[in-house]
Amino acid sequence: MSASPIALVALTLYALWAMFLVISVAAARVHQVVTKGTAVTKFTAGVPHGPEGYWRLNRAHMNTIENLPIFAAVVLTGWAAGAINPLFNLLAVIVVAARAIQSLIHISSGTASAINARFMFFAVQIICQFWMAWLILEATGVFPGKP
Repeated sequence: MSASPIALVALTLYALWAMFLVISVAAARVHQVVTKGTAVTKFTAGVPHGPEGYWRLNRAHMNTIENLPIFAAVVLTGWAAGAINPLFNLLAVIVVAARAIQSLIHISSGTASAINARFMFFAVQIICQFWMAWLILEATGVFPGKP
C-alpha cells in the first residue's frame, strides 16, 4: 500500500452516518409514540407513515443502507488488493461527503429542485465508486494501467 488507508476511515464514517440516521429515525418514532400517541404498530416497513419530514428521513436512511454494502465492497477490496493510493482515498472521501449531502437534502425537502440535487450527489457517488473499482482492476492487473 503506497498511502495510508484514508478510504478505510471514509468507510467507517459512512457507517457512522448510517447509524446516525437510524438513531434519528428511532428518535422520531419515539417522539411520535410519546407525544402524539401513535401506536407502535403504525410504523409498517416500506409503507409511508408519519409526517412527510419523518418519511424523508426514513428514506434517506434506507438509501444510505442500500448503498453501504457496495461502498464497503469497493473500499475493502481496494484495501485487500493494495490498490489504495491518494486518488482512491480522495474518491472515498468524496463518496462519503456526497452521501451526507444527499441525505441532508433528502431530509430537508421533497421539491423537484431538491430531488434533482439529490440525484446529482448520488451520481457523484456512483461515478467515484466506479472509478475506485477501475483503480482496483488496474492495480490487480486486470486492466492495464497507464503506459
